Amino acid sequence: MDRFLEGKNAIVTGGTRGIGRAIAKGLLGAGAAVAICGRSAEGVSRAVTDLGAGGGRVTGQAADVARWEDVRRFFQFVDRELGGLDILINNAGIGVFRPVADLSLEDWTRTLETNLSGVFHCCREAMPRFRARGGGFVINIGSLAGKNAIAGGAAYNASKFGLNGFTEAMMLDHRYEDIRVSTIMPGSVATEFGAGAAADWKIAAEDIAEVVLAVLRMPARTLISRVEIRPSKPRR
Repeated sequence: MDRFLEGKNAIVTGGTRGIGRAIAKGLLGAGAAVAICGRSAEGVSRAVTDLGAGGGRVTGQAADVARWEDVRRFFQFVDRELGGLDILINNAGIGVFRPVADLSLEDWTRTLETNLSGVFHCCREAMPRFRARGGGFVINIGSLAGKNAIAGGAAYNASKFGLNGFTEAMMLDHRYEDIRVSTIMPGSVATEFGAGAAADWKIAAEDIAEVVLAVLRMPARTLISRVEIRPSKPRR
């Protein structure tokens, strides 16, 4: 593989499984040093061991992105381990799917705090580190649920619609600081997140990783600001 990210340091939140793990593996293959986080210390340790077996520099620490203090400690850990930050992939997310009448306050709050506030927490920590490096790249993993409402998806839709607005505003805020900001919006992906549905027609997590690498590969003069991805042949 073309190691076009040699010398770059990257964070992937929610990097222990599914899309995040595939992205971390792709970044390592492209030459980046990678730090991952997840809510389970055991899951992070296992993922770091497995990813490291493929070569490259990978480290990780347990962190819940919904918790500001967890994020702060994780970024300080990355400072010590990698010495700087060039790329932030905000992938961590949860989904609670219930009609509004059945949606608890805890469901609502947890979804918004993880999927939207968690991205803000990480971006806010990344900004001074990007400025110290003279620029950086943020890719937020959103969803087609950020433009298409679904029954039972009030909390999830709200978080992903909000993520689109947040991402675009951040891109406009910081584009002249050589900080590029993009969002990738997948449809149905074959991961644990969508358990219970047949996987043969779905997008593979590795396909999302390929798109992340394609976005990062673009020359600095060009920004792919939003990518929508769908299964080629979804169930009828």
